[in-house]
Amino acid sequence: MKIGIIGAGNIGANAAKLFVKAGHEIAIANSRGAETLKDLVAELGENAQAVSIEEAAKFSEIVFISIPFGKYQTLPPNAFDSKIVVDSNNYYPDRDGSFTELDENKTTSSEMLAEHLRGARIVKGFNTIWFEHLKTQGDMSLPSEERRAIFIASDDAEAKKTVARLIEEIGFAAVDTGDLRDGGATQQPDTAIYNRNLTASEAQAILGSEGGY
Repeated sequence: MKIGIIGAGNIGANAAKLFVKAGHEIAIANSRGAETLKDLVAELGENAQAVSIEEAAKFSEIVFISIPFGKYQTLPPNAFDSKIVVDSNNYYPDRDGSFTELDENKTTSSEMLAEHLRGARIVKGFNTIWFEHLKTQGDMSLPSEERRAIFIASDDAEAKKTVARLIEEIGFAAVDTGDLRDGGATQQPDTAIYNRNLTASEAQAILGSEGGY
């Protein structure tokens, strides 16, 4: 699969390493330009390239967005039409500035991203896991229920299934929290599942559902 990654911080860079290891092709971009990514691309190997944000979107079947939420409006809104977009961002007011609609729980950050990237198929995911755990806890030898959970939410069932398969391919278990409104809210900071080291079975018990793939 061809995967674009926008944002090469702790989550984006470590996700790129896992995707390459699983046999996928990667195009990675950031706000500072491809030249700043040459060391990471060299580490990732021949299945990775550094490109612009627009090129990463065009290249990819799935685009993994890992930038500060406060910068989401800098993304070109028409570049992601029909693409599956994994939104790993979180809203942190101290970093991102205040968004009244989020502070008043009128919407979620992923719904705001979906409104900005109207043609994209948004899947919330990878936002509840610490990057060190993302780096080290994937384990293909474990059955799904014993693997570390990565939560996903989306209004698009087929996009959610595609991202779930990708999560399984890197040794984690996808656990479904629902749609972007309720599921996205469940995955936000300071919730019961945020930044907790949970297996899929533990996560499902907390959610009180049989979500997962």
